[in-house]
Amino acid sequence: MKQRILAAETTGKVGEEIEICGWVHARRNMGKVAFLDIRDRSGIVQVVVVPKELDEVSKSLIEGIRPEFVLQIRGTVQARGEKQINANMKTGTVEVLATSIVILNRSETPPFEIDKDTLGVSEDVRLKYRYLDLRSERLTHHIRLRSRFVQACREFLFQRDFTEIETPLLSQATPEGSRDFVVPSRLQPGKFFALPQSPQQYKQLLMVAGFERYFQIARALRDEDPRADRGFEHTQIDIEMSFVDRDQVMQMVEDMMIHAVQTLGFTIKQVPFPRISYQEAMERYGADKFDLRTDEEKEKRILAYAWVVDFPFFEKTENGGWTFTHNPFSNPLPEFRDDLLNGRNVENILTSQYDLVCNGYESGGGSIRAHEAEVLRATYGVMGYSDEETEASVGHILEAFKYGAPPHGGIGLGVERNIMNLTGESYLREVVAFPMTGSGNTSVMHAPGPLPKAVTDELGLEVKPNQ
Repeated sequence: MKQRILAAETTGKVGEEIEICGWVHARRNMGKVAFLDIRDRSGIVQVVVVPKELDEVSKSLIEGIRPEFVLQIRGTVQARGEKQINANMKTGTVEVLATSIVILNRSETPPFEIDKDTLGVSEDVRLKYRYLDLRSERLTHHIRLRSRFVQACREFLFQRDFTEIETPLLSQATPEGSRDFVVPSRLQPGKFFALPQSPQQYKQLLMVAGFERYFQIARALRDEDPRADRGFEHTQIDIEMSFVDRDQVMQMVEDMMIHAVQTLGFTIKQVPFPRISYQEAMERYGADKFDLRTDEEKEKRILAYAWVVDFPFFEKTENGGWTFTHNPFSNPLPEFRDDLLNGRNVENILTSQYDLVCNGYESGGGSIRAHEAEVLRATYGVMGYSDEETEASVGHILEAFKYGAPPHGGIGLGVERNIMNLTGESYLREVVAFPMTGSGNTSVMHAPGPLPKAVTDELGLEVKPNQ
């Protein structure tokens, strides 16, 4: 058996006998000759099927071959005539004259046309058959671009002495802005784990542990209503650094983003990225997420990054108390430290939070963290927590701060949001392999679903019927 080669490699194999494997992207009959476009991970190549050139077994298969059949084809690569060259295909200068065809698997007629853009197909159908949707050119491009973006960021961080560390998915519930997904404990009935909304506390504990420069391609889960640009779960490039100030973290992240997107061939509107205060953003744009591009720059898919800084630390709750605007683990700006510690001037305290926005979307957010126990206690005090409640919520991190916690800060950059910026897509589902439906169900598989009674009994759970 010959070594399989990819479709894209055929351009360098003229005159050679080769073997390719892939899906039938399209079939065209031209009298006694048939043309098959064969698709694999590298692209598409045209195969010419002339019955007299085939072995006897292959001849008997030709009439039954349809789009999305999986084939193994052997043949000779030949140069196309000048008039037959297809400038729109990477392999448009060659074709493969088939001598043998093996059907590796057949396909039923797909529920939608895979060789066309599937954006107009209903969401329910696309997600039910997501493995077919992912064969389409646009989604294949987006998923591969996502991989290359993450790789570029990862390589940048390794070059700057960061250590990649995984943190637990089973953790303790903490207040981070959204509802937690919870997991019942079989070994400790009546108790629950929470799935992380972010690795926030673990990465701070890693700074206490002395790693100084950490990152993780982290999964984060939040039980909030799905929206066009937000789902139950997402991936973030999670970064934390010790012995840094706000400007140093922002500069490092800015350098990484410039490296990643320019490596991928995109153009940035302005470097260095503009820095705009939260107050200025609200006055000028009416929101802390804005698009700095002109209409012409939008057409050219320019990326307009900007930093938003100097956010209010707290905002009023419905019952007249205070809650955090981003997360409770941030440091106030230095000039507001005494106000926080004394619980005064709360409405005017500004935090060290910084958001990276791009083309109207928040692409990432972070802050310089509280690394002193009294600052974190004061934040919880402003929010109305008693000493006992604060201890129950974050006592473990307060304990860690007793043992030489360094100043530190970081950021979480949403991978999906960034790929939406790069591709110009408006919906999260277009840049995720297996996204949730708008109603909160998984694609392809049937979840959420009920558990067998034996399982709920073992977990000590009672499921009440919907009222």
